[in-house]
Amino acid sequence: MSIKSIKEFEYFAPETVDEALSLLAKYGSDAKLVSGGTDLVPKMKSQGEKPKVLISIKGIKELDYVKYDEETGLSFGAAASIKAVEDCQFVKDLYPALYEGAHAIASTQIRNMGTLVGNICNAVPSADSAPGMLVLDAVVHIIGPKGRRDVAIADFFVGVCKTVVQPDELVTGVTIPTPATNSKSWYIPFTVRRALDLAMVGVAANITMVGNVCQDVKIALGAVAITPKRAYNAEEVLRGKELTDELILEAAKVASEEDCAPITDLRATAEYRKELVRVLTKDAVKACI
Repeated sequence: MSIKSIKEFEYFAPETVDEALSLLAKYGSDAKLVSGGTDLVPKMKSQGEKPKVLISIKGIKELDYVKYDEETGLSFGAAASIKAVEDCQFVKDLYPALYEGAHAIASTQIRNMGTLVGNICNAVPSADSAPGMLVLDAVVHIIGPKGRRDVAIADFFVGVCKTVVQPDELVTGVTIPTPATNSKSWYIPFTVRRALDLAMVGVAANITMVGNVCQDVKIALGAVAITPKRAYNAEEVLRGKELTDELILEAAKVASEEDCAPITDLRATAEYRKELVRVLTKDAVKACI
């Protein structure tokens, strides 16, 4: 990988959201928001991305939080590190799909610097945190000159490295509802190495059971389409039915054949990724039940 010289840029470190919004309004698409910088800085070094202005939100204290409330659920701010979310006991106990996704990202050093909000705003199809957020019905909070808006995570990604966030807007945080009673979530990434590797495929599931019957189910896939996505067809195979091994295998097959459109690249062929979707969907569902 060739390393290109980083072009000179202006750097701002606002201390409030209002200050950050004023800077975004002034510089528009010439500006890039940064918190940990673990995604943006490598792009600036190796891919020639050349922002004229960097606006760091790391020092905005109101965005640095991880908290849980039984009524409103889990919430974390745009400046909260991946490690802070990963280490939260409520995340480990109640949101295992989110925990596993956070834990799968790069190394401890990267997780201490980077943020989960940055991970989804970078919007790569293989983002480890995205499938878990999809099955947990995360809501992304965005603020801009027109006010605040909340966007369901299922509507947040619009393309490779593209989201609904506009150049003059800022993501302030994410909220994830309290899990339903008798529910369990899980996330499984497939990588060649145990750490510091991108997932060839990642599958998350969230199952709510009443006895042996699947009352509700959500399955999400990473690295097999232009965005992280829900496997709606596979979900319909399971919803409202008793979960037998045969039914789970059928849902896994549907996920691999109808719910994904992987490509062949340097890391894996499309056929191999489809097979991984089949295997990991089965494993993720079984892990939940």
